[in-house]
Amino acid sequence: MAVRRVRIVLAVVVFWVLASWYYKSRTPEAPGLFNSAPAPAKSNSGYRWERQPTRYKVDTLAELPTKKPARPIPRIQASKPSEDAASRDERLTRLAAVRKTFLHSWTGYKKNAWGHDEIKPISGQFKDPFAGWAATLVDSLDTLWLIGLKDEFESAVKACEDIDFGAPKERDINVFETTIRYLGGFLAAYELSDKKYPSLLNKSTEVANLLMSVFDTPNRMPIPRFNWKDYVQGKRQKAPITVLLAELGSLSLEFTKMSQLTGDMQYYDAIQRIYDEMEQGQKKTRLPGMWPVFVDASSSPMSFKGDGFSLGGMSDSAYEYLPKQYLLLGGALEQPRKMYESFIDVAEKHLLRRALHQGNLPIRFFGDVHVSKPLHSEPIVTTTARAQHLTCFTGGMVGMAAKIFNRPADLKVADELTDGCVWSYSSTPSGVGPEIFDFIPCEPSDEKDDCQWSDSRWNDAIKKHWTTSQKGNSMTEQQIAEIVDGRRLPLGMVDVYDRRYQLRPEAIESVFYMYRLTGESRWMDKAWNMFTAVEKHTRTRYAAAALNDVTMAKPEQEDSMESFWLAETLKYFYLMFSDWEVFDLDTWVLNTEAHPLRRADA
Repeated sequence: MAVRRVRIVLAVVVFWVLASWYYKSRTPEAPGLFNSAPAPAKSNSGYRWERQPTRYKVDTLAELPTKKPARPIPRIQASKPSEDAASRDERLTRLAAVRKTFLHSWTGYKKNAWGHDEIKPISGQFKDPFAGWAATLVDSLDTLWLIGLKDEFESAVKACEDIDFGAPKERDINVFETTIRYLGGFLAAYELSDKKYPSLLNKSTEVANLLMSVFDTPNRMPIPRFNWKDYVQGKRQKAPITVLLAELGSLSLEFTKMSQLTGDMQYYDAIQRIYDEMEQGQKKTRLPGMWPVFVDASSSPMSFKGDGFSLGGMSDSAYEYLPKQYLLLGGALEQPRKMYESFIDVAEKHLLRRALHQGNLPIRFFGDVHVSKPLHSEPIVTTTARAQHLTCFTGGMVGMAAKIFNRPADLKVADELTDGCVWSYSSTPSGVGPEIFDFIPCEPSDEKDDCQWSDSRWNDAIKKHWTTSQKGNSMTEQQIAEIVDGRRLPLGMVDVYDRRYQLRPEAIESVFYMYRLTGESRWMDKAWNMFTAVEKHTRTRYAAAALNDVTMAKPEQEDSMESFWLAETLKYFYLMFSDWEVFDLDTWVLNTEAHPLRRADA
């Protein structure tokens, strides 16, 4: 009997150990996965975040502008396109396909990673890169509402009530990501559901108050990677010497909306100070009108001495938010319009380039610029013809701004930018666009360069990119062919610097905007071709996976699915085929995570 009892005890111990390991490594499927018990005074690390007394106080808070705009904001969205029965049936069939894909990934997350930031779509495990606050859950709220999953939405809202923002799993909080995913996600879901779920505004306030801690610095500029433990221990804070432009300039929509909804001006004041600094330094950079990728936020005023300029990663949404901030405020503040118009002409002059296309389709991309400043000489501006998937948002930005700021010529530019990103998809064997590639630039002027394709021009571009100037002219056609074949270079790309596809939304984002701006059905067909390629290659047993090389006919998958797949990418695909009035651009402004915020004038 004693032996049997020992065996029973051992079996219980083994079961307990295995069960403990299992529930630590993955979350159970049932509700109640968040810790609903009262939060301890200290987290496992010994500390909890709590708002500390303000060290660097503000005497007078900036107020939301309320005056009527100097000029009425023109209508953005085109008139509803006509549609016959066959076209409607096709649209609804496509809509149902996108919805099915969303449900597949959402169900996989819910069953295997509920309460965590992301599902790992191949292994069915999870990871927590954004402080462990259930990023996919919060990021997906408004998409759940959009596609009519009300029961799922209400279940998700209930689960969000148990998220403990006082106990981050990471040492440093990423302020940019927390703002656009968490704060933006809560605010959008609150407004989109007609403010019927007060807990969403409560959670917005929790996140916003946490984020306000990062502004308690001598010059009131934020700390983008916030060491919250140092903060709660009372250590003095100072904004860093090196900050990414996007980390500074991409907080305006969410913080402004917080003040609009709560009447508390501390949020709007925080971001307005950033805009004032950016406006003050805009004409004092190495490329006057644009801000460098890297900024010194520690000084007062801020320093913009960097030499690299881009509309791509690390800068992108700072520029994107300028026209959107103008819209969110109902045109009551001219500052964001002036800042946009001061930068866009400079960007079009120095960064925008036409690209050589085998079918001579007019396409464009924004490249990158480096500005060197030799002693006693004029600055030298060097443009690199390198396109990023992240820069594909510019088609939508330029197109929307063309309408609201009365810049009709820019609508053509927006069309060609968007077509360029669509081409980056259709030109690869997989039908999916790469992360970064180098293209063949044409001269900006039509008079100097007709930008017409020829095999010799293609060969010359390959030679120039892949050899030194001494050996370039001696490269044989066979050597050129070996480079093109060996590196799987699509015609028109001289290099694919980063071959991955990370489930990004920027290309379909601009296709969506161009469709709503023009009402032209050709954009729907382009969107469908993109969707079918993405769906074909990314679907896994559990959800959808990033791809490691889109220049292959069958790319290998990577065990990663960022929350923006459900928040942005599938949302834009869904909106391409939804009713025309859904997320009307004359009512809503979409943040850089595609979370809709209601305009002040709507």
